Amino acid sequence: MIIRVVIADDQPAVRDALRVTLDGESDIEVVSEAADGAEAVHQALWRRPDVVVMDLRMPYVDGISAIRQLADVEAPPRVLALTTFDTDEYLFGALQSGAAGFLLKDSDPELLLQAVRALHRGHGLVDPQVTTRLIHRFARLSPVHATDTQQRLTTRELEVLRQLARGLSNAEIAQALTIEEGTAKTHVASLLRKLGLPTRVRAVIYAYEHGLAPRDSDT
Repeated sequence: MIIRVVIADDQPAVRDALRVTLDGESDIEVVSEAADGAEAVHQALWRRPDVVVMDLRMPYVDGISAIRQLADVEAPPRVLALTTFDTDEYLFGALQSGAAGFLLKDSDPELLLQAVRALHRGHGLVDPQVTTRLIHRFARLSPVHATDTQQRLTTRELEVLRQLARGLSNAEIAQALTIEEGTAKTHVASLLRKLGLPTRVRAVIYAYEHGLAPRDSDT
């Protein structure tokens, strides 16, 4: 199956680089490009891609607004947000608005391919270079709310959620909690279902928003 992708970035050189990387793969096809958020939404509605690779800073309509608009359409594409580390204050808003993952613009091209394929499979992907630092930084923008999460999840699922908030993979969660990787995967799927969250990325945000993430001294 070919993964259909729309690229949205206001810099032609960046679009060209993304297209070269993605179109070079036999299972990925770039079906359209956009230079601003409004055009990204238009192209996504017209071309019906599986994944939109979305820059967050664009003129006229920015990436966050475009992500929010796409989240409201029927059968929305999955959005991979692109950001520049320590300069892009829109990242947390992008994830809250429905992005399934994000990468740094200078990430290894192989990671871009992994991310597009992961999103197409229904998973999220956060650049492992910056998971902890970025989530900690942008989580401070959201208040901690009272929650009934502890009543909705089992003790083990709460432990898994806290490990997710550290940016750990299923294998790393299994190692941290001394359980099988398959068991960790099952717990992740269960907690996502119970909390009504579409991706692991959203679970990380949820953990920080509700005061369930490990404190700095715990990580």
